[in-house]
This record gives sequence, C-alpha cells and structure tokens, in this order.
Amino acid sequence: MPFPDLRSFLEELDRRGQLRRISAQVDPILEITEITDRVSKSPAAGEAPPPPTDPVHGGAGGTGLLFENVKGADIPVAINLYGSYERMRIALGCDSFEALADRVQALLKPEVPTRLMDKIRKLPDLAKLAGFAPKTVRSGVCQQVVHTDDADLFKLPVIQCWPDDGGRFITFAGAYTKDPDSGEPNVGMYRVQVFEPKLTAMHWHVHHDGARHHRKYAARGERMPLALVLGGEPVLPYAATCPLPPDVSELLLAGFLHGSGIELVPCKTIEMEVPANAEIVIEGYVDPQEMILEGPFGDHTGFYSQPELYPTFGVTAITHRRDPIYPTTIVGKPPQEDYYIGKATERIFLPLLKTLIPDVIDYSLPMFGAFHNCLFVSIRKEYPLQARKVMSSLWGAGQMMFSKLIVVVDEHVNVHDEQDVWFHVGANWDPRRDTVIVDGPLDILDHAAPYCGAGGKMGIDATAKMPGEGVVRDWPEELEMSPRIKAIVDARWKEYGM
Repeated sequence: MPFPDLRSFLEELDRRGQLRRISAQVDPILEITEITDRVSKSPAAGEAPPPPTDPVHGGAGGTGLLFENVKGADIPVAINLYGSYERMRIALGCDSFEALADRVQALLKPEVPTRLMDKIRKLPDLAKLAGFAPKTVRSGVCQQVVHTDDADLFKLPVIQCWPDDGGRFITFAGAYTKDPDSGEPNVGMYRVQVFEPKLTAMHWHVHHDGARHHRKYAARGERMPLALVLGGEPVLPYAATCPLPPDVSELLLAGFLHGSGIELVPCKTIEMEVPANAEIVIEGYVDPQEMILEGPFGDHTGFYSQPELYPTFGVTAITHRRDPIYPTTIVGKPPQEDYYIGKATERIFLPLLKTLIPDVIDYSLPMFGAFHNCLFVSIRKEYPLQARKVMSSLWGAGQMMFSKLIVVVDEHVNVHDEQDVWFHVGANWDPRRDTVIVDGPLDILDHAAPYCGAGGKMGIDATAKMPGEGVVRDWPEELEMSPRIKAIVDARWKEYGM
C-alpha cells in the first residue's frame, strides 16, 4: 500500500516489528554510525537467513532505527529504514521485486499499439499513466515552519559518519534541480558537506544530471536553484537513486510506484517545486563559480574518498513540519542501506536490461563488489565469442559502464551463488584465451584507478567453449544426475531417514 509520508512508513515498520525506537541520548558525531553499522550487519528482523542460491529473499539488515533523543538537536533521526529486502518491499509497496519489475518495464518501455482496437484497449492504461505525473498544490506540511534569515543547518541533527570525515554530511536528501534549457526537473541523491549555518558543498560526479545542470548554469554565468528534500513519500529516495533513461522523470517513476502523482508545492525562496509531504526542505543556490574543498568522506567502497573541489551551495531557507523527523543514512563496508536499495534496482531493472541486451538471462552485483567492482552475468550462448559481445554491450549500458570486472557464465549457472560462479571460472576460463582488458570510464570513487574516473576493466569469459573459440580439444560435459534418478530420490527421501 502507498504511504503518504515518512511517518506513516515508520508506523507500518513499527507495526511489523521492523523498527526499533531508541530513547537513550546519542551523539550524531560517530555514535549513530557505530550503532547503525552493527545493526545493519545483524540478522534482518523476521527473516530467516537465505540459502546461498537465493540471497534476495532474506539476509542481514537488522531493523530500522529511530533515535528519539539526539544530542544537540530536538529532532529525531531515522536511519536504516531501507536496510533489508523486506523493508525495501514495504517501502515500494510490493510483494516481490520481480512483480514490480514487470510494472516498471511497462512504464519505461510501453508497448505501442498499432491497430485501432488495440489503441482503444490501451486508453485506460494511458489514462492511468497520466495520473502518475506530479501535481502542484498550493500548500504543504513541509512548509508549516519557515526559516529564512534565521536558517541554520546546525540546528538539524546532521551526522558525521566516520572518524576522518571532513565534517558532518547530509546523506539522504533528494537534490531537486531543473534543466535551464528545457525546465525539466531532475531528482538525484548526492552527499552534502555542511561547513557553516548556510554553506555546504554539493558532491556530484561529472556523469550526474545535477552536475550537467550546473555546467549549463555556469556557462550562462547564473547561479543554479536547488532544493534538498528530506522525507516525504517513501518511494522518493528510491526513485532518486534509479538509473533512469534521460527522458523518464524520477518524479513520474515515484508517482508510478506510489500509485498516484506526487504532490508538489512551490518553494519559498527559489523557483522549484518540492514534495508537499516532506519532513524538511533546504532551499538555496549553487554558485556558478565558487568551489570549496569537500571531504574526506568514508564511502560505500569501504575507504575514504579524498578531498576534492566541488561547488558551494548557499542556503536561502529551511522549511519543515512542526515536528520534523530527520532521515539519514550511512555508507561504508556493505551491507548498508545502499546495498539493499541497489539490489532492488538490480531485480527491478532486469527485464529492461534483457530488452536492451537479449542475450542476458540474469545478472548480479555481488556484495563484495560495492556495485562497481564486479558484475556476474549469465547468457544463453549460441555462437562463438558471444560473451565478449555481451561484455561490450554492458560496458555501453548506462551506469554499467563503471563495472571494473565482468564475469560471463552459461545460463545454468546461478549468478547469485558466488561459489557457483567462481567454480565455473576455475573450470572454463583460460587466462590467456578468455580474458578481455579494455580502458574506459570508472567510478570516480575507485581509488585503484590510475586516473580519476578512468582506467582498465577486465572481462572473464567463463562459459563453456565451442568451435571458433580457440578450442583444440573436446569440451567435456558437466556432471549432472539424470532427472529420473533425481525424481526417485525425491520421492523416497523420507525413506532414507533424511
């Protein structure tokens, strides 16, 4: 069911035993991180540990946390709300990621009817799709309290995650910007370092839409309006992180997941619309020229990203509910919340990837790879060197371009079972014959790359080889028991005293 705001989502998590309220006073400097990190790596509430062949239906993640007494602030902090598969499904209002994947595919790649009767039958779907667009309203609870001259970021319980971080960071806010040419809005999610009561730095990478918008404003010599949104409909943080096609709005996807259009309200000091049901909104402008040294920051790679120059963001207003809740997240060695958000995207976007690359059967971004370091993919192999074609296609597919290692296996290999994948690497891979090394873009946060955001990538073809792939000997058959014997043993399993 759709949740209209953050607090209704919290109430549902509480009802399901998926939320822990902490009344003891905690420090936003490091202490919240240490508590959350321990919880995020504990067994998930109400979930049995999954078998290694099915990791997306159970696992770690503990519970969501609500810190009700935060030192130096009178605003509670919510964290780890998305930190398990079950809580992700609750937030997205689905029983399974696979069922949601079919719906998302219909949104992002709708079938175009050709015959008249088909068009008539499609009308209800098109009308429903139109209802998912955001809609502007005159007022919202996010503006019950308005601070302009007295706006002060340090009155918010902004956390410092790791000991050597450059300071306190806003980590879970949707960043709302507009393309200055088309006026089309974009929602991203970038970390924001707080320096002064009204001064921050926007950490966005060159590939991000926020950075692209900023370059356009800078070319015009104009400052860029930007709003940071905390809370609102629980589908919003997910939509902000999705690797959507350029012509698909994050707000449209959020409305689609929510079941109705997201209500937006005009900001008080900038030309921008933001979710009316948000908890806190930070308004301001990104300077077209002024840069500031941002970082270090303990990142999802498990290492500190180093200080770099990023644009400044000056605050013009902070608006919020009368009794706001501050949502935040930490990143670090997985699993953390971002891992489960990423795995939901992996499952939900599988049908779209298969549409783009029909060879693909399944894929997995294993936890140890921190999203960009490793990608396992299975294919239905039909011709020589097909695995290399798939590697090239993946490196050209949106954010898949950051994949530093791609391992391709045959369709019967379970890409979610790391032991199964590495067994077939050992069995089928010849390092000289089956290795591809190329140069290309890498994640900006990859500290091993020889250049910032660029370096080498490797592909491993771990499929069984066929003529035309340098095979000079017969390729053996893989061991497999006959279906008849399997059926007999299945039927008599209890007779064996098992």
